[in-house]
Amino acid sequence: QVQLVESGGGSVQAGGSLRLSCAASARTFSTYHIGWFRQAPGKEREFVAAIRSSGYSPEHAGPVKGRFTISRDNAENTVYLQMNSLKPEDTAIYYCAAVRNQGTRWLFSIAEEYNHWGQGTQVTVSS
Repeated sequence: QVQLVESGGGSVQAGGSLRLSCAASARTFSTYHIGWFRQAPGKEREFVAAIRSSGYSPEHAGPVKGRFTISRDNAENTVYLQMNSLKPEDTAIYYCAAVRNQGTRWLFSIAEEYNHWGQGTQVTVSS
């Protein structure tokens, strides 16, 4: 079992930056794939970024590619989402999610692939 706690959200002006953190409780954190998702009011939850347990080959959704960067520090049991050049359309609650690496195909952009979720952190970008 792994517990996830997000932090780092807040309110910024368009063009600003935030760094979200996802801290995990599990001593086996390095065996988990991690994803970031977001949900804006009245919209479906959408994939933002994901990183494999190994830390190699991170994935980013099209709308954030080139602006957001996911990374992880397995020694610190933490995954980060660096968000630059923020836009008002990035306003949402951001969630991190985890699933243990089973050695099988991982559909990283599908929310149902993950079985552990944090409580979310609010990001608000004003124009």
